[in-house]
Amino acid sequence: MHSVPAILTFTVLTVLLTSTVQVIGWRPYPSKTNGSDQIFDASKKYEGSSNLVRLRYHMGPVLTNNITVHPIWYGTWQKSQKKIIREFINSISAVGSKHPSVSGWWKTVQLYTDQTGSNISATVRLGEEKNDRFYSHGKSLTRLSIQSVIKSAVASRSRPLPVNPKGGLYLLLTSDDVYVQDFCGQVCGFHYFTFPSIVGFTLPYAWVGNSAKFCPGVCAYPFAVPAFIPGIKPVKSPNGDVGVDGMISVIAHEIAELATNPLVNAWYAGADPVAPVEIADLCEGIYGTGGGGSYTGQMLNDDRGATYNVNGIRRRYLIQWLWNHVVSYCTGPNKLD
Repeated sequence: MHSVPAILTFTVLTVLLTSTVQVIGWRPYPSKTNGSDQIFDASKKYEGSSNLVRLRYHMGPVLTNNITVHPIWYGTWQKSQKKIIREFINSISAVGSKHPSVSGWWKTVQLYTDQTGSNISATVRLGEEKNDRFYSHGKSLTRLSIQSVIKSAVASRSRPLPVNPKGGLYLLLTSDDVYVQDFCGQVCGFHYFTFPSIVGFTLPYAWVGNSAKFCPGVCAYPFAVPAFIPGIKPVKSPNGDVGVDGMISVIAHEIAELATNPLVNAWYAGADPVAPVEIADLCEGIYGTGGGGSYTGQMLNDDRGATYNVNGIRRRYLIQWLWNHVVSYCTGPNKLD
């Protein structure tokens, strides 16, 4: 888990703790490693398996109701870019997609339950959307101003987004000319929940940025490669847009963790809920069989030479694997989907 500034809200007084750590940041590229990290012992059976991982349930809610994702398009977006992301979200619950599929990948998320034994919802759909094409809060956002953007979306006089604390996920997507606090240096995306003192409601949300201009080698890996990994060439993105194809894996990461830990008190490893390690963090950089260290694992190539690991409704995507708490290792799409 990558360290980020924290904000804690109390009932009477809102206190800003800018020097501490806030959940939840993530970068898709592998950590800096030495050569030995790429050598796997023959006895290692499972990707990401570790006797040290203790993912626990902390009795908080998970998203067992049908999930509706509400995108907020902040900045300048092309129609083709929006289509790539919309089709990914619609693929999460799609029936009949070719294996390996996005919906098969979501079945790992569905294994997680709340204290009543209810599983996370199998239904994830695309909800109402909001455009903020005029950069209402500028082209440089802080973590607090992100919540203000969400407030503007749900409180707008014209077509406000519906408020749904139980099944709504609010996905703020910033275009490639918008900088967000800690972007590239520490995070490519994060999730948290909104503060009633700012938004008026407690709503699970995530932010993901388009890194195409700022840091594709950091946040769009392996479609671009960071300088500290010599000798590795970037792979071809499946939808012809390095920035947006890179966002897809981060979006998948954040939606999976929002579903299993929406209020940061449900499924995570570690003793500190302010800096938890969650189901996608445990499989960081793993996209296929054999993944670990600085190796992504086995991926697929289409007839154009583009790299992917899951099929959607009409497109292909590359998304990272997730921690399966039932078997205690990282798994990809269910082979029975």
